[in-house]
Formats: sequence, C-alpha cells, structure tokens
Amino acid sequence: MRVEYINPFVEATFNVLKEVLNTDIKRGEIYLKPTTMSIMGVAALVGLAGDVEGRVLFDMTKETALNVSGSMNGEKFTVLDDLAKATIQELANMITAQAVTKLHDLGFKFDLTPPALFTGENMEVSSNLGEVEALIVPMELGPNSKIEVNVAIRERVK
Repeated sequence: MRVEYINPFVEATFNVLKEVLNTDIKRGEIYLKPTTMSIMGVAALVGLAGDVEGRVLFDMTKETALNVSGSMNGEKFTVLDDLAKATIQELANMITAQAVTKLHDLGFKFDLTPPALFTGENMEVSSNLGEVEALIVPMELGPNSKIEVNVAIRERVK
C-alpha cells in the first residue's frame, strides 16, 4: 500500500476532527491489522474503486459516536438515533471528500461509495483484497476516546 494513498486520509481526519470537535486531536501509533477484523461498535465504511480499490473505515465505540454526534450538533445524545447515525456518516463524508480532493490533485482517479454505517456488538468487517493489510491510524480525542482510521487500499489490478 503506497503512502500517497494513506496520508490524505490521515491528514483529512486530523483536520476535520480538529475543526468540528474544536478540541486537541493526537495521532496515535500507526499499526497494521488483517483486513478481517472486529469493529469497536460503530463504523462508517467508504468503498473506493478506480485506479485504486479498497475501503476506508472510521471505527469508534458507541460512546465516542454519541459524544462526536453531540459535539457536532450542539446537543447531548444518549442513544444512537437517526440524527446521531447521520452525523457519523456526514463526518465520514467530510473526511473522505477532503482526502479525495487531495488524491485527485495528485492525479489519482477513483469513485467512492456513500458511507455505510455499521453498529453492533461482536461484528467483523472483512474484504476480498487478498494479501492487503489494513493500516490503522488511531486519532485520540481525549481520555478513553478515539477514532481509528482503517485504510485498506491497493492499486487496481488491470
């Protein structure tokens, strides 16, 4: 996986989170995971197709999703209702749009799927990307609160 694909997503996530949450964001240590993995409870998934193929997953706990949704809407959420879910999807849209703009400026051409939201306990996400591992970049939002940017992308086999 080329770093040119990853950096725009990491930078966009950092910038968007800092802007919409108006708090200090710290980037954690980058690590690799298999593309089949458990999610923390709430995950927004965006698919990529074109010059590159794969997916970007924004993974967080339900508590983090409620706090992020509340912060973005200026209210407190106690349940992950339709507005809270739509807010997390919009967050994924905002991050992905910024990253894709950077990638298009670098000459990469591909399309995106709208963010799909997955919620629940003991859920796994897997992909059919073969030997590609997912690069995980944790974004620390505060004590016991993080969003993991999970990127699994490869150049399209032609």
